[in-house]
Amino acid sequence: MDPREYSKNVAREAKEAAASIASATSNEKNEVLRRMAANIRENKDMLREENEKDLQAGREADLSPAMLDRLELTEDRIEKMAAGIDTVANLKDPVGSTIDGWKLGNGLKVEKTRVPLGVVCMIFESRPNVTADAASLCLKSGNAVVLRGGKEALNSNLAIHRCLEKALEDSDLDSRAVQMIDTTDRAVVDELLRSDQYIDVTIPRGGPGLISKVTETATMPVVKHYEGICHTYVHADADIDMAVTICENAKCQRPGVCNAMETMLVHEDIAEDFLTEIAPVFKEQDVRLKGDERTREILDDAAEATEEDWETEYLDLRLSVRVVGNLEKAIEHINTYGSAHSDAVVTENVRVANTFLERVESATVYANASTRFTDGGQFGLGAEIGISTGKLHARGPMALEELNTYKWIIRGDGQIRT
Repeated sequence: MDPREYSKNVAREAKEAAASIASATSNEKNEVLRRMAANIRENKDMLREENEKDLQAGREADLSPAMLDRLELTEDRIEKMAAGIDTVANLKDPVGSTIDGWKLGNGLKVEKTRVPLGVVCMIFESRPNVTADAASLCLKSGNAVVLRGGKEALNSNLAIHRCLEKALEDSDLDSRAVQMIDTTDRAVVDELLRSDQYIDVTIPRGGPGLISKVTETATMPVVKHYEGICHTYVHADADIDMAVTICENAKCQRPGVCNAMETMLVHEDIAEDFLTEIAPVFKEQDVRLKGDERTREILDDAAEATEEDWETEYLDLRLSVRVVGNLEKAIEHINTYGSAHSDAVVTENVRVANTFLERVESATVYANASTRFTDGGQFGLGAEIGISTGKLHARGPMALEELNTYKWIIRGDGQIRT
């Protein structure tokens, strides 16, 4: 197989299919989506069998527990994957909706209207449910999509794609609208990233190495789903019981995902009370703590945190802890070491909460809630294609509206410019 020819073929076919999806009615798209969800449910045994092949290969390759957790398709996760597609089908179709409009003094009617991006290339690692999430969102938002998952999930991704493709084949829409790269040859990715004549935008979702590779190589716009170095700041005016509950959830509920807390900041006025309260909770959950000097004075079993730790996405049961003197120091730490993903403050002081929400430069900020809510489904957006940590053109969970751009539509009755 010639990588250049293979990738050009896939991208070209997606481009040709994009017109069919862009002009499809909401009912046509929703019918296909519901069939996709049904196919996922009907083939759950096959999906788990294919997934087990990937899990076994991952164990033999010594993948970390966090990576294996991301890779696994349990029966519950398969049902949630299907339910996510159903949710997308029930969402309002953004295509063709008017963002704004007005009439000029010369009689021209101006409208700013949502339209599909065209062809989306999605490059991701580990989590096979992204195959279904990305395909359903792209289809509903009127786009074709080229999917390239990680080699560790190849069997799982191909199995899911078969379920999705079958639904398209049984419809009047072009089945080439959802393309899955079925080879692990990295040269194919390089060629895809240079196929800007066919692909309109690329969305990488994975570790720093993947993001850097895509950003450096792509000749089309890139929307980055970067690492999640997420913080929770426990302020002096926090309810300690609430703070313990929030921090435990943010770190322990599912540590191997991008919206899990990686650094906990604590105001010096409550550091001793709070840290002695939460330390046994973390110990019971097998969380290993790495702290600054003041943290280690309070918790003698905490290891020393280095400069590198403040900018590390652990994705497992490790946590960096720093005691800070005030709100300004907390915000400064987050804006210096964070990845602009999700950050939270726990406080009963409204002024402190509002200052934190205004000045922390992240895509998603919280007051008195866990960072684990940064998720398209949790925000009522259905599935998500990623969580954008950039500032253009989407931020946070990226769903239907973010998969559209817009065009200006002008209606006149003979006006000319003089």
